[in-house]
Amino acid sequence: MREFEIMSGKVIIRSAKARQVEAEALHASIVEQVQQLADSGQWRAFLEFARSFHNYSLNNLLLILSQNPKATIVAGFRQWQTKGRQVRKGEKAIKIFGYRERKASRDDDTDETEGEQRVVRYFPTLSVFDIAQTDPIEEAEPLPQNPTRRLTGHDDHGVIAPLTTHLQANGWSVQRAPLMNASGYTDPGLHRVTMAENLAMEHAAKTLIHETAHIELRHVEDLDEYRAHRGRMEVEAESVAYIVAGLSGFDTSAYSIGYLTGWAGEDTALVRDTAARVLEAAHTISAVVEKPH
Repeated sequence: MREFEIMSGKVIIRSAKARQVEAEALHASIVEQVQQLADSGQWRAFLEFARSFHNYSLNNLLLILSQNPKATIVAGFRQWQTKGRQVRKGEKAIKIFGYRERKASRDDDTDETEGEQRVVRYFPTLSVFDIAQTDPIEEAEPLPQNPTRRLTGHDDHGVIAPLTTHLQANGWSVQRAPLMNASGYTDPGLHRVTMAENLAMEHAAKTLIHETAHIELRHVEDLDEYRAHRGRMEVEAESVAYIVAGLSGFDTSAYSIGYLTGWAGEDTALVRDTAARVLEAAHTISAVVEKPH
């Protein structure tokens, strides 16, 4: 059986066997690149850097996004200085709410129970700044580079329309919405796939493949099971995204390899051992993308 792929107005004939060989080669390259990144120590250094930042509440994340939809990493003025970066003069602060406690005074209107120490909780307004609002301080140690970089291409490589149609035909809706710490997610209760609205078209295409892989691999049917084995399932979904993207003509390694290394815990065996399920799902999704419409 022969497969047809339409690119730039030309019909290129590619056999199912050739596509299988290419998919297997792409999966092998994942294992090699994850091993190289793990061995370099770059991912571990970035994780230690990322963990030094405060984890913000959902309300504060929404506040940050409403004021700066492109925000990625935020911190206070002095915290940035301790990390070797200076907030540029004239930059507008992002306002969020902090949390404080203090012992109540007699002037505070609080309910007092005899024998209990009274505490007043309050939420002061705090100012934070995104990393894009800062510059390196001279002679400071450079910050570790994030090995997981979003794709910036303007072309979706013919992925979004067929996958959206496929998902809708199977009862799923697809939408774009503001997200800060994720490129996308799948909500099995609402049967909805959401992608961050600020993604470039190429990254949106990769994300839609990733979320479709979660559905195809039945990761979302039992959320307790997903939470118990999240690392393996994220490795499977992103491996599928890397392979299907490669078959569709674009390279996601700038994002996928760092993502896989993080979820695999730098364990290439997890990436290698999921090959059978990954390749089967990649074949199914690639057939949807390549099907003439």
